[in-house]
Amino acid sequence: MSQNMTTGGWGSRLGFILASAGSAVGLGAIWKFPYMAGTNGGAVFMLPFIFFTLTIGVSLLIAEFAMGRAGRQGAVGSLNRVAGKPWGIFGGIGVFTVFLILSFYSAVGGWCLKYLWDAVLGNGLITDTAKLGEYFGGFVSNAFDSYGYLLLFLAVTAYVVMNGIEKGIEKVAKILMPALFILMLILIVRGVTLPGGWKGVEFLFTPRWEDFNGSALFNAMGFCFFSLSLGAGTMITYGSYLNPKADLPSSVGWVAFLAIMAAILGGLMVMPAVFAFNLDPAAGPGLTFVTMPAVFAQMPFGHGFAIAFYACLTVAALTSSVSMLEACATLLVQECRLTRRTAILATLAGCALVGFAANMSFGPWADVKFFGKNIFDLLDYVTSNVGMPLSSFGIAIAAAWIAWPAMQRELQTTRMLPPSVLTTIRILTGFCAPLFVAVVALGSL
Repeated sequence: MSQNMTTGGWGSRLGFILASAGSAVGLGAIWKFPYMAGTNGGAVFMLPFIFFTLTIGVSLLIAEFAMGRAGRQGAVGSLNRVAGKPWGIFGGIGVFTVFLILSFYSAVGGWCLKYLWDAVLGNGLITDTAKLGEYFGGFVSNAFDSYGYLLLFLAVTAYVVMNGIEKGIEKVAKILMPALFILMLILIVRGVTLPGGWKGVEFLFTPRWEDFNGSALFNAMGFCFFSLSLGAGTMITYGSYLNPKADLPSSVGWVAFLAIMAAILGGLMVMPAVFAFNLDPAAGPGLTFVTMPAVFAQMPFGHGFAIAFYACLTVAALTSSVSMLEACATLLVQECRLTRRTAILATLAGCALVGFAANMSFGPWADVKFFGKNIFDLLDYVTSNVGMPLSSFGIAIAAAWIAWPAMQRELQTTRMLPPSVLTTIRILTGFCAPLFVAVVALGSL
């Protein structure tokens, strides 16, 4: 089978790289990386993150892409086909995990659409961060309005995925990913030219080793793992559409490079402005939705920069959500024999239902808690600390020890690699990656 039977394949290697990088980047680079760096010492968090991404992260990406291309099916079908039927369970865990992620992730995507619309209308640029906090809290606790934006975000995601790989996901990725980087560069130039903005650059790139601790190292490991969409079934699914003649190692290298660059650019987009206005870099998740509007309110042409910033957030959210929906739809098409349209609509309905519960946890169901967590936080916790690590652990073992001959073939479709390189990849995948996943999962638990 030369192509995945559901939607064909990528029209170009560039489209595959941009779409895969978009899945990896998501909101993590723009929303999560700045506040993670801010709360973990800046450079002493960023440098280990880069190291882990270029070693363990790359090895896990290689495993997922190779298993997908060798199997030519989705996460479950590819693992069953290449490693044997029991191993498809780990692909199923990954896809179910990504279904849950898409369900609550769409709530954040809805927030992005809301703030983008506010920016277009010129609303929300308030200098008082306390009022901004009240505004954000009032919006997310309004179940009707916030759920409406969640559904709108899901509908946009479905529209892209409905058009397939080459005409849908790849076409959008070729437009949105370059647009995302251009918008980020514009905002970076503006931020670093603000009085005091260079302090934000120094914060990100000048290590203060007195701030280095085990927590920063552990968080860097975790952010590397989760920011690359590993263990979610998305990268195996994308790999199944990849041309057999494409150079897999270099493609993985480009995806990892773009993911790292997006995170660094995300930090450079936020931190200079934060330091220029003497705001707290360790403000946490509220850095984007509460702090940044106050920054724009004090900037010349702040209205235009606010539109650009929230356009970046929306684009980043969409590049990840389409990969999640594609993985879920592919599973239903191949394992349940549904038509592609029915699979997409069924996944959408399920996400809308689970997303409703997650969305209500900020409003009427705020007091409904399990193990001390509301529904949104519980879904985030279970997917991050159980689902993705468990799926990645199984995929790494299968790739290095069960299906290594297939891995070697996929790695050498265009050129022979030295035995030392193959051995290094196998050690990273079969020994270091499972240990890495276990440390992150057990540490989180």
